[in-house]
Amino acid sequence: MAGALRRWQGLNNGEASRVLMNAVDKLSDGELVERARGGDDHAYGALVARYMRAAYVVALSVTRRHEDAEDAAQESFLVALERLEECRNPEKFGGWLMTIVRNRSKNLIRRESLRETDQVPETARSSEPTPEGNTERSELREVLWGALSELTEVQRQIVLLHDMEGWKHREIADRLGIPSGTVRSHLHFARKALRDALGTVYETEIEE
Repeated sequence: MAGALRRWQGLNNGEASRVLMNAVDKLSDGELVERARGGDDHAYGALVARYMRAAYVVALSVTRRHEDAEDAAQESFLVALERLEECRNPEKFGGWLMTIVRNRSKNLIRRESLRETDQVPETARSSEPTPEGNTERSELREVLWGALSELTEVQRQIVLLHDMEGWKHREIADRLGIPSGTVRSHLHFARKALRDALGTVYETEIEE
């Protein structure tokens, strides 16, 4: 016991923090939520790390712009922290969070529309300038996003979470609050639409 205590005391703050975060990362969503409600910053940090990529993907499927998706995802985590007591089922934190992400993303679009509609044409807002020296890969990604934009919002969310983030059907169903069979159906039709639009480009992007 004394040896273990001395070893812990010998850790510097950074090492201690990493050890603590590794232990926290193994907890379930429900356990993390309960700890975060009690003021445990490490627990909420673990939730952020666990869902940041998914939050960004869902936000991107709504906003269709990288910068807006980042802003919406970050706003959503702040809102979730403020309203953590409103999460009725802590084990379903992911689904609750994704609802916040979708709502914040739509709110952001409305704000941008009110501020910019009279200043910038919609066609200009929906496309980003291509910097000099872009590689062929970045150009292919632009083509891919153009095809993704033709899908429905939920289809974009599902195909990005499944094919780009590696989420399983059941995970997506739980997080988006829809039946697993519906996820499979949306994924099937989304992939077919992308293949029809892009040919082999879609499979290449997934492999990479």
